[in-house]
Amino acid sequence: MEHDKDCKTDHQSENESRLGSDDDDNEEDHNPHQREILNAAMQAGHILLENGAEIFRVEETMDRICRYYGIESGNSFVLSNGIFTTSGNEREEIFAKVQHIPVSGTHLDRVAAVNQLSREIEAGLVSLKEVRLRLDEIKIMPGKSKSMQIFASGVGSACFCYLFGGNIRDSVCAFVVGVLLYLYVLFISAPKLSKIVGNIGGGALVTFICTSLYLLRMGEHLNYMIIGSIMPLIPGVPFTNAIRDIADEDYISGSVRMMDALLVFFSIAMGVGLVFGVFHRLTGGALL
Repeated sequence: MEHDKDCKTDHQSENESRLGSDDDDNEEDHNPHQREILNAAMQAGHILLENGAEIFRVEETMDRICRYYGIESGNSFVLSNGIFTTSGNEREEIFAKVQHIPVSGTHLDRVAAVNQLSREIEAGLVSLKEVRLRLDEIKIMPGKSKSMQIFASGVGSACFCYLFGGNIRDSVCAFVVGVLLYLYVLFISAPKLSKIVGNIGGGALVTFICTSLYLLRMGEHLNYMIIGSIMPLIPGVPFTNAIRDIADEDYISGSVRMMDALLVFFSIAMGVGLVFGVFHRLTGGALL
């Protein structure tokens, strides 16, 4: 009897040991899967924030991905140039990651692509592996060609000039100036100059060319020509996002974006003022 009891005890201990080993294996299998989910959410947030999305959109998308794939303790804190992600409780592995994201331009095609992907995730149409592949594709999604950007700048300048009150001749001049402006932006300002210097130069270039065309009698309303031609430099999306962030009580991020937009406005105004000052001296005030 004692021998049978000892055998039964040994057999029970062996089963408990095997069960404990199985639990450890499941936990080890679960941890890499959890990290993969959190890294995917982090990558999605990085793409959104880097390409001009609002703070609430970034946080909402990251939370949506974590929640759908079973991460209950995920928590993200998003600023205008950084993302902090943490998770972990008694049932989930502790995870923490920080990414710095410099304030850059706007690429709304990538933002729309990530939004569409998040909807497909919630609908259960995409596996986690496919999510990482899709995010890698979105990250390298090409923007508009340089020729298209230059042409769009010219058309936009002409349309704004006409919208603000210019006539056909003013709009034609604004189209030419808009094309020249974006040639400067793409080949000189963006690759070689800082944001402040580049925008001062852009404002000065627009004012100089518009004033020259006006003095040559090719345009009739100098103010409409300058206003229309300078619109491609205006940071409309960052300024709008700054207001939305402040309205959503993301005061730090909204203030940073607002300051960045106001700095661009100030730099453009400085370039315009410098050229007007030079022409004012040269013409003895006749121009203004």
